[in-house]
Amino acid sequence: MITETDLKHLERCVELAETALEKGDEPFGSVLVSSAGDVLFEDHNHVAGGDHTQHPEFAIARWAANNLDPEERRKATVYTSGEHCPMCAAAHGWVGLGRIVYASSSEQLAGWMKELGAPPSPVRNLAIGDVITGAEVEGPVPELAEKVRELHRRLHAAKR
Repeated sequence: MITETDLKHLERCVELAETALEKGDEPFGSVLVSSAGDVLFEDHNHVAGGDHTQHPEFAIARWAANNLDPEERRKATVYTSGEHCPMCAAAHGWVGLGRIVYASSSEQLAGWMKELGAPPSPVRNLAIGDVITGAEVEGPVPELAEKVRELHRRLHAAKR
């Protein structure tokens, strides 16, 4: 169940996604929150330079591995504007992070990209649960998914 606290963190993810877009990058943003409700780390996409592994969810996994013990990682929540790609889901699983809450799904993103005439992803579109086992995953959140869709529309309109 998505709570008011979840919505607050997801709204921050959408803000970070918009920051990425304003910096010329793809619109994705993510936040790591402790079990006590403290924001531990946040980031947005940095793939515009050509390194397509610079996703915020992957950065969160790296940060968590270096800064949190296994129990703290397990109890933390990752909030993100878009459902993890398979690379980020695998990093999440290997590091042992806890709950994942996303505003828009990878299935929605694939549909939007098709509608916008964008080239298909070189990575297979898989749900988080198809990549890692035992993950507690919630999303999408319709009202925020529409905001994320608009960010992607803006990205692809600027490319034309």
